[in-house]
Amino acid sequence: MGKALEGVRILDMTHVQSGPTCTQILAWFGADVIKVERPGAGDATRGQLRDIPDVDSLYFTMLNANKRSVTLNPKTEAGNKIFAKLIEACDVLVENFAPGAIDRMGFPWEKIQELNPRMIYASVKGFGPGPFEDCKVYENVAQCTGGAASTTGEIDRVPIVTGAQIGDSGTGIHLVAGILAALLHREKSGKGQRVECAMQDAVLNLCRVKLRDQQRLAHGPLKEYPQYPNGKFGDAVPRAGNASGGGQPGWIVKCKGWETDPDAYIYVITQAAAFAGLAKAMGREDWLEDPEWNTPAARLPKLDKMFDEIEKWTMTKDKRDVMSILNPLNVPCGPILSMKELAEEESLRESGTIVEVDHPERGKYLTVGNPIKLSDSPADVQRSPLLGEHTDEILKNVLGLDDNEIAAAREQGAI
Repeated sequence: MGKALEGVRILDMTHVQSGPTCTQILAWFGADVIKVERPGAGDATRGQLRDIPDVDSLYFTMLNANKRSVTLNPKTEAGNKIFAKLIEACDVLVENFAPGAIDRMGFPWEKIQELNPRMIYASVKGFGPGPFEDCKVYENVAQCTGGAASTTGEIDRVPIVTGAQIGDSGTGIHLVAGILAALLHREKSGKGQRVECAMQDAVLNLCRVKLRDQQRLAHGPLKEYPQYPNGKFGDAVPRAGNASGGGQPGWIVKCKGWETDPDAYIYVITQAAAFAGLAKAMGREDWLEDPEWNTPAARLPKLDKMFDEIEKWTMTKDKRDVMSILNPLNVPCGPILSMKELAEEESLRESGTIVEVDHPERGKYLTVGNPIKLSDSPADVQRSPLLGEHTDEILKNVLGLDDNEIAAAREQGAI
């Protein structure tokens, strides 16, 4: 079976997380991803958060699978010429440098179009046009400026950023969609185009339900939030702790062993259609005959008391046992799974979501496989490249340089 993007070549000028997330997914889809790195240094994440001395970090290896690495300094004369040849030989250029960095290398969009009219030029930026467009952005900054932090956290406490990398990896996945759309458009038009994703925009897109609630708030209190009916609403969407936010009350409750296990919890949603089954399972059939409990409207003013009662029951059982009891009753629930539990989950290994990879210097390590599954084009997760591992191979086989030209470029420090 052929890969979905077989025959597509990506010029990967990305570093750290947002850009590499995008190009790694393209590589998993079968694209030939040529990662351009600085001679002698490479992507900064090769050396960040190292757990083994002088070996590429897990930060790097888990974001750069299935790629080829070429070292290149486009600021040298030979490097500039090689970079121009790479633009001519590739279909997509992806970058997440500070604004204007590629232009300063001597390759503004107009020149790239001259070199390769079919080139798709894709960029991750911190902000779109506006007062912050020249500012650098990191993960937590994106979460704060995109609306995630202001709507995350305990009621009346400080804003909280999430452990999920919705700013970096979330934007990278958005950029994948834009690149694929541009490739499809090129099939019809024959021309490339610019693709841009701002991290602030991507985070806001992932927070769209909170923008929904901001507009609803103008017409009255948000009844599914814990602040209703006993609390107060301001003029902006408030933080709501672990409330589900979907119109059906939900909360995280303790399970057996919570005193020593920080992840002995489960999320339970008291969906109206399944409430009877939940009440019977926990031995509270009396709720079903009591007008103080047997309707959603009656339960709404005392959700805290309801979840306290649910927690008394869940604290007597292991979180997985709670799920096995409630799931057949169609009660939406899910245990809090630690990274240790996820790493050891056999079903995730079988589905290719968690993959063990062998690295020539690091040895075996776990990485996340392609989360997007194609029935006829399964992803084959390969290790990340060593710095400059494919430089000569790419210069010879992709660009057609001979040994003398490669030697001359190396003498200039271009590669």
